[in-house]
Amino acid sequence: MSSEPNGKVALVTGTSSGIGLSSAVLLAQHGFTVVATMRDIQKASSLEERAREAGVTIDLRTLDVQDAASVANCVQQVLQTYGHIDLLVNNAGAGYLGTLEQTSEENLRRTMEVNFFGVWRMTQAVFPAMRAAGSGRILTVSSVGGIIGQPFNDAYCAAKFAVEGLMESLAPVAQRLGIDIAVIEPGPVNTNFVAAVRATSATPTAELQGVYGSMLEVYMGGSQERFASMGQTPDQIADIIIQAATEDTPHFRYATSDLVKGLVAQKYTDPTGDNMVKLFGSRLGEN
Repeated sequence: MSSEPNGKVALVTGTSSGIGLSSAVLLAQHGFTVVATMRDIQKASSLEERAREAGVTIDLRTLDVQDAASVANCVQQVLQTYGHIDLLVNNAGAGYLGTLEQTSEENLRRTMEVNFFGVWRMTQAVFPAMRAAGSGRILTVSSVGGIIGQPFNDAYCAAKFAVEGLMESLAPVAQRLGIDIAVIEPGPVNTNFVAAVRATSATPTAELQGVYGSMLEVYMGGSQERFASMGQTPDQIADIIIQAATEDTPHFRYATSDLVKGLVAQKYTDPTGDNMVKLFGSRLGEN
């Protein structure tokens, strides 16, 4: 590992905690000039501390991926400062847990704004400069939930499926222009993301509790066990982001664990889709 500058500028979104924080520090340790962005710069203390411990310098900037003007201004300022953006890491994200019936349009739109439209805005904002340079790399932190729909994650999986569709469609065209596209697909990751999801999720009404309560309880209990036994750390995901950022010819998809690879393999070998429905149905308890 070297912290010697390599001349490349990396712009990372959602760096106040978790995968974004770890990725920003690790990229800096690998010689990138890192522009670490977050919606609320007051939450930068953890990143600043990690950067000090690692002995690296990071350029902190405010950016809200939900705000088109904020995205445009930040990208323009970074280009004015450094002249180029070589790597974009689309990491900012927000989850939502809830049944279809209790998910309001407001919560659906919020989930789509951060996870899909935010990625679209960032990618669209950096693309012209990368195209003009004839080089660049765009990495997007997706999820196993972008390939496989999961119970009570209807809104989140819809957003991540949209991200996967965007990037898979863009990849061959971008490649012709010298720009590499890749998606990073974690399964369970032990961050404060899950706690934040639960804090913003809706509480079922008495009627819906009677319909869905037992299924939610069984499913969430199993999810907690999987996070405890198979959850990866943000640093482990950051290691894979470094791989995708630095190898000469990146893959399009990076499943981050054997758990994810196994689930994806099951889906791809069953054109009917029945296996996935049965698998996740079994995680809701007895019928």
